[in-house]
Amino acid sequence: MQAFELVARIPAPPERVFDLLADHRGLAEWSGAREVVLRQEGDPPPNGLGAIRVVRGSGLAIEEEVTSYDPPRRMTYRISAGLPIRDHQGEVQVTPLEDASEVRWKVCFRPLVPGTGPLLRYLLRRGLEGVLARLTRYAF
Repeated sequence: MQAFELVARIPAPPERVFDLLADHRGLAEWSGAREVVLRQEGDPPPNGLGAIRVVRGSGLAIEEEVTSYDPPRRMTYRISAGLPIRDHQGEVQVTPLEDASEVRWKVCFRPLVPGTGPLLRYLLRRGLEGVLARLTRYAF
């Protein structure tokens, strides 16, 4: 199993941070993705439990499904297609700070091809570090 955790301080209230992260249709505006398509609305509509989005960029089309939704604190998701991984679990927690929010992003997965885990972990981590850096600039 491959795993990593990222933590960022975002200078915005938790509601704004969570809304930006969970807004499937608006994600492409700030995240660095070329396109994001909401394939299936969730409960509550449109971004909640069961929502499925396809994130396109850098030659990839990654399908993600929301597996839990507790605004503005926590959302979990899984990557169901588009990467050579299996058993993916992603968790985003947003915690209020005095004048900001803390985002804690945890990811774990198994590589589909043996021996590729460290490279895939590095690539996923770098991609999410970029997302958090853009979120920090955009949310403020």
